[in-house]
Amino acid sequence: MPEAPCGLAGAADALYMRPMQALHTVAPPRCIALDWGTSNLRASLLGDGGSVLASRSAPGGVMAIVERRFEAALMALAGDWIAAHRCPLVASGMVGSRQGWQEAPYLPCPAALEAAALQLTAVALAAGPTLHIAPGLRCQGSDGQFDVMRGEETQLWGAGLAPGACCLLPGTHSKWAWMGDRPDEVRAFRTYLTGELYAVLSQHSILGRGMEFDAAVPEAFEASESYLEGVRLGLAEHAQATHVIFAARTAGLMNRYPPAALPDFLSGLLIGIEIGSATRDGAPEVVTVLGDAALAERYEVALREAGLVTTRAAADATTRGQWRLAQAAGLVGSGA
Repeated sequence: MPEAPCGLAGAADALYMRPMQALHTVAPPRCIALDWGTSNLRASLLGDGGSVLASRSAPGGVMAIVERRFEAALMALAGDWIAAHRCPLVASGMVGSRQGWQEAPYLPCPAALEAAALQLTAVALAAGPTLHIAPGLRCQGSDGQFDVMRGEETQLWGAGLAPGACCLLPGTHSKWAWMGDRPDEVRAFRTYLTGELYAVLSQHSILGRGMEFDAAVPEAFEASESYLEGVRLGLAEHAQATHVIFAARTAGLMNRYPPAALPDFLSGLLIGIEIGSATRDGAPEVVTVLGDAALAERYEVALREAGLVTTRAAADATTRGQWRLAQAAGLVGSGA
């Protein structure tokens, strides 16, 4: 499970000292795509068809930027690209939030890619080119409450999802999105704080005091019995979430699982609760999982326990979505 997002004090200053790298490409660059989130900044130089010519990343996320030095962080990472190619820049993620560089609007759902392309927020750079920030999305549930996303909408538009598809984007704040009847239309979505709850409960609550954490990170996820039992319990009792989560405490007290197995039990429990809640009104025929490979595999195991069929989205969905936004906005030629 991922850790909750946090501030990265001093990371921005380290970023500014990053040496520039020489660029050797064959195809002419058409666009610079920025995936600018809470904790990290990733830049991709895109060529014809959205092909990735080069990519870079740094811990220069929105929460790491001091004194609103966003342009300095950008230039430290990609200033040589900007100077050499003078091509358009497209950014998605928390850079467009209220805490980001400049707040971009939330488009109401259902929302299509073409509508988002008309609502890009332009930021003029001192270096010359213009940065175009993608809007986020908002939707209102049957309970009258609003939900929002920033960054995931670009991934959805780059994933090649069919009309009516259901897509799960696991993470600190997991998103379940349902596509509309028209191509590239996001009909509705829901956010689940599963990753953040895991971090808080395991690190800052009494549940974590009985746990032991293995410092080694496996290359691939292997489902333990404690994880699977947690998933089954969460699926069955998702309507009693605040009660059933306490089982992560009693499973240790009653010696059902050793301390080293309890983190997996809690992870499975929370993911099971999420899946049970997200599918309470009806299970989709197929769930497309889009995200980090290890976390996606953890979710796929749980989805199969719930009797759901899964498929995996392409890993380059973010840059593909950014390229498609740039095309729809006329920033790059439709034939490029």
